Amino acid sequence: MIVETTDPITGHDVKDLEHAPYIIDGELKIYFESEDSKRQFLEIEVEHPGEDFEHSLDNPAPMGPGDSLHS
Repeated sequence: MIVETTDPITGHDVKDLEHAPYIIDGELKIYFESEDSKRQFLEIEVEHPGEDFEHSLDNPAPMGPGDSLHS
């Protein structure tokens, strides 16, 4: 397991790991200075590439003479 002792919200090093709040995300354990800092972290929205797109960026038009990929 990877252990991160720098609070991702405050940027401060967490010293008292025995009493500090933390989360486990897969193989990553993240410590926080406070419950408030932990809450702020958990409230950050996660992007879901491929699910968040409302518009396609595909260009189906030919890209130039001899372009057989987009014809």
